[in-house]
Amino acid sequence: MALMITDDCINCDVCEPECPNEAIYMGPQIYEIDPNKCTECVGHFDEPQCQQVCPVACIPFDPAWRESKEQLMVKYETLQAGAKA
Repeated sequence: MALMITDDCINCDVCEPECPNEAIYMGPQIYEIDPNKCTECVGHFDEPQCQQVCPVACIPFDPAWRESKEQLMVKYETLQAGAKA
């Protein structure tokens, strides 16, 4: 499952630099998360770092992107292989 940013986002800028996969970006109005890059920090950390730093708790799990820890690890490995190329 990827994460998502809700409309409660206050654009405080703390989540974007915390994402090890560069999945967080500024959208038209608020920050957004690319679910194809979000691994919930699997492979990097024990917990999603954006959730840890968000002052308004507006980063829940996205029910539209359900993935197991194993699937997230495969995504992490694929992203890391692409970063090295």
